[in-house]
Amino acid sequence: MNTEKYDDVVSACRFCFMCRHLDTVGNVTYQEADTPRGRALILDKVRIGKENLKNPDYIETMYRSALSAACRFHCVSHYDEAGLVLAARRDIVEAGLEPEKVKMLAAELKSDAGVKIEGDSGEVIYHVDSLTASKQPEIAEAFKHILDEAGISYRILTGDTGKALLTLGYEDAARLIAEKLCNAVAKSGCKTLVISCPASFDALKNDYPHLGAAFTPKTRILHSSEFMLELLENGKLKQKPKKMNKAYYLESDFLKRYNQLGDVQCKLLKKIGLAVVKFGTNSEESYAVGEGAVVYDRLQPEILKLLCSRIVGLADCPDTDVLVTASPYAKYALKTFSGKTLNLISIEEAVAARYSRRKSFRTRLSVKDCIA
Repeated sequence: MNTEKYDDVVSACRFCFMCRHLDTVGNVTYQEADTPRGRALILDKVRIGKENLKNPDYIETMYRSALSAACRFHCVSHYDEAGLVLAARRDIVEAGLEPEKVKMLAAELKSDAGVKIEGDSGEVIYHVDSLTASKQPEIAEAFKHILDEAGISYRILTGDTGKALLTLGYEDAARLIAEKLCNAVAKSGCKTLVISCPASFDALKNDYPHLGAAFTPKTRILHSSEFMLELLENGKLKQKPKKMNKAYYLESDFLKRYNQLGDVQCKLLKKIGLAVVKFGTNSEESYAVGEGAVVYDRLQPEILKLLCSRIVGLADCPDTDVLVTASPYAKYALKTFSGKTLNLISIEEAVAARYSRRKSFRTRLSVKDCIA
């Protein structure tokens, strides 16, 4: 079983209470099962008796996890509780025990995994994930505008990265997608691959090498925030922005906790003149509303509503304060499931609004009066 590789995590976490206050789901369901300790206790029972893996309540608990990795990140020993849950999901899928809703979602993801590169020239390829393409194209529009302003030629890569399937426990299906995407990028000859979606970024940086689909060492893989910061530091964006009001930054789980890039986004926002304020009551908790689970909006919509309500409750003035996120998923989830009107924009939109010389572009942003 995959979870056998995490015996040390099960043994350490099953009787530990130290990080239970950091579990995003446990903080809204108030169930002990929705904490690293609770999940470790469940998997300890599975370790004792493999038949316990068939328990539907145990299975549902594994798919309720938001996989923020906040507990792992702040654990003094960094026990990989997120990796343990992912391993449990692989065991569930390999045993054919996944819930029907997971099977249906996986089937949909497998059928909609086409990889396509548009454009004939440019050493930069910009990946547009399916959620951005279908639900919030303004994020991709903003980044493409930044590339145009900087005079950079580029091509567009669309198609799934396999991250959602991998997170659900379907490793073999994810591997096929990874190989297809890697081959397409290799044939393109691109030198820099830029991604707005932190989940997709994490897949290409960390998952693909383990899936046997690593890119060549000459291919740079950057999150859009890293790339935009480089443009500013290299003087590619010339227009100096005016000083503006404060903005709250909602940190990305994948960027901060999975890839240790948590300082890049705040540095970028300060560079464009923002008075950045960290969101929430502390710097340890996750406020990314299930980003780590990738398709949490499809998997656990009722819990997602609770997560989003908690964000609204923690906001000082949710109707007027500017919130910036580096996660297209977080933007979509909060806009769709919070039940409130939020001044929430992507980090690409924030930069584009500040550096665009075209007023017609700036006025298309819903928060132009706060940002532009």
